[in-house]
Amino acid sequence: MSQIGHNISLTERARRIRRHALRMGEVQGQGYIAQALGVADVLAVSYFHATNYRPEDPEWDGRDRFLLSIGHYAIALYAALIEAKIIPEDELETYGTDDSRLPMSGMAAYTPGMEITGGSLGHGLGIAVGMALALKRKKSSSFVYNLFSDGELDEGSTWEAAMSAGSYKLDNLIGIVDVNQMQADGPSVGVLNFEPLGPKFEAFGWFVQRVDGNDLDALVKAFDAARHHAELKPRIIICDTKMAKGVPFLEARDRNHFLRVESHEWADALRIIDAGVEA
Repeated sequence: MSQIGHNISLTERARRIRRHALRMGEVQGQGYIAQALGVADVLAVSYFHATNYRPEDPEWDGRDRFLLSIGHYAIALYAALIEAKIIPEDELETYGTDDSRLPMSGMAAYTPGMEITGGSLGHGLGIAVGMALALKRKKSSSFVYNLFSDGELDEGSTWEAAMSAGSYKLDNLIGIVDVNQMQADGPSVGVLNFEPLGPKFEAFGWFVQRVDGNDLDALVKAFDAARHHAELKPRIIICDTKMAKGVPFLEARDRNHFLRVESHEWADALRIIDAGVEA
C-alpha cells in the first residue's frame, strides 16, 4: 500500500473519509451521502491497508487498480482519494461545480485516481475482468479491485462477468459488494432478491467471504485473506453496510438513497463525526 501516514489508525482514516464526504455534500446541499458514510470503512481499509499505489503518480504502472463501478458513489471515492493525497483537500469545495475535477458522477477523464467512468450500473465487473486478464498477460503482480453495489446484482452483465472471472481463474481480481439494502426504488431485496448471495458466487467459482462492512478488523482480515488466498479463483468480499453509518439522525431516515439535508444539519453531522458518536 501507499507508505503515507502509517501512524494514523484506520478508525481515524474512516472518520476523515466521512468528514470529507460530508463537506462535499454541503457544497451541493444534497447527494449520495448515505452511501459514502456507509462505505467509508471499506474505503479506509482499501486505501490504507490493502491497495498498492503512489499518491504522486496515480498512473504508476505497478499500482493496484481500484475500480468504482457505482458512478454515483463518486463522492465516497473522492473522499478516499483526498485522504490518500491523490487529490488536494481544497478541491472538495468545488464538488459538482462547473469545471471541477470532482463531478457528481465519477468520470475517469476528469479525476486523478478514478480508473473508470461510472454511470449505468453493471459495467464495472466486466471492465475489471478485462483489466485482470490484461495484467495477467503482462505478468503483472497487481490486483484489480472492483467496488460495486447490491443494486448492480440486478444486472445480467454483472453475472456474465462473474461467470467469466471464474472461468478464467482470475486470482488477481477482488470484487467488493456494498450490500446496504437500499436502491432508488426501495429495499434491495424487495426490488430483486439476490440472496443467498455467497453461494451464488461460489457456484461461479469464486472464493467468497461475507463480513460486516462497518467492522474495520473484520475488513482487514477479509482483504488479507482475499489477497493471499492460494486457489486460482477470483475473490469476492460481500460487505453488509449501514446507510449513513455514523450519523444517527441520517441513519434513521427511511428513504436515504439520495439525501437532501437542511443547511443546519450539515454542521450537526460534522459535529457527530468529529466527536466519534455512532448509533
